[in-house]
Amino acid sequence: MTMRLPMIGKVQPSNPWLWGLVAAGLIGTGTTAALVARQSATIPDVAALTVPVESQALTVRITANGRVQPVQTVNISPKATGILRELLVEQGDRVREGQIIARMESEDVAARMMQARAQVAEAQARLAEVRSGNRPEEIAQRQAEVERARAQVRDAETRVQLANQRLERNRSLASQGAISRDALDEVVREANSARANLEQTQASLRAAEQSLNLSRNGSRAEDIAQAEAQLASALGNLRSVEVQQEDTVLRAPFDGIVTQKYATEGAFVTPTTSASDATSATSTAIVAIASGLEILADVPEVDIGQIRPGQTVEIRADALPNQVFTGEVRLVAPEAVVRQNVTSFQVRIRLLTGQDRLLSGMNVDLDFLGDRLDSAVVVPTVAIVTKDGQNGVLVPGERNRPEFRPVTLGTAVGNQTQILDGIEPGDRVFIDLPPQYAREWMQPQ
Repeated sequence: MTMRLPMIGKVQPSNPWLWGLVAAGLIGTGTTAALVARQSATIPDVAALTVPVESQALTVRITANGRVQPVQTVNISPKATGILRELLVEQGDRVREGQIIARMESEDVAARMMQARAQVAEAQARLAEVRSGNRPEEIAQRQAEVERARAQVRDAETRVQLANQRLERNRSLASQGAISRDALDEVVREANSARANLEQTQASLRAAEQSLNLSRNGSRAEDIAQAEAQLASALGNLRSVEVQQEDTVLRAPFDGIVTQKYATEGAFVTPTTSASDATSATSTAIVAIASGLEILADVPEVDIGQIRPGQTVEIRADALPNQVFTGEVRLVAPEAVVRQNVTSFQVRIRLLTGQDRLLSGMNVDLDFLGDRLDSAVVVPTVAIVTKDGQNGVLVPGERNRPEFRPVTLGTAVGNQTQILDGIEPGDRVFIDLPPQYAREWMQPQ
């Protein structure tokens, strides 16, 4: 027996076209969403990447480099060549104006001093004698003086003859290179000194002979006048020697500090003003004295028009970090200095603070505070870019894409730069770039 089951329902086959349309609709919807998302991602977030251009008060600053140096400095040197006998100061000592710094050997000057004083005494006695009249004893005395003067002349002539002979021998040796030029100069000096001594003794002889004649003839008004003149001459010679004696004592010309020591006791020192090494055989100075401190700055030619006397200056030294000292412009040089084809002007700055901290020779950075601009257009310095050699900024363009806009730059102060032309307050400039544009502006322009 066969049992038949009734059919509850009939399964229909699926339509392939229907499933295709559904899939196409899903793909289209996803593509549209992706395009929308991509377009949204390529539009830069201007608020995060830009800042508004501002108008604010700005103090113009001109930067330069400088060096701390003494206001006044001098190398102490003797007026005549000689040997340093005594040095009374050391490097770093403070001295007062007129204080004795050193003494030179002065034995030869002391001898001339004694001779000059004797000549004064002799002239004084002669004048007194002429005024008091003559006696036989005085005539005999004048005769003895003449004989003594003649002996001195003969002795001086002998010395001149010997000095000339020695000079001729040394000239011959010098021509052969056997002696130095300095040695020959010393012989020449001795020969000249001998001739000068001869002339002096001859003059003394003439004076003695004249005095003898006057004694024999009796005193006259003219004789008295001549004796007075001889006394005046002797006094003048004595004063000259006294000055030479004073010149062997070296004194500080002003209050200051001994900055350098060039010579030691026993050194041979020559009368010049240049510095020298203390270990050399011959020194050209004994010590250097300096007073006060100032700053000598080199200001570029393009900025010198903004520098004026009395202008405030901020001073920073590498050796004293985080400290700012103040000064003011004391002098602007009237003539430029050209070094390595760079033209600059020297500016001297008076220190108002820091005299007890800054040291001579320190290098410093300077900010000259210029005019105050009440409404200067400024942007962050990082916003400045260069394209084809022209300065400019990047501003939001179509779809906020960075666009180059040329500008005229003014003064840079800190992290801001003044814009003279090209943008207005309220405009926005990029300080950072979206990744998709960063490579373009990071490439060399």
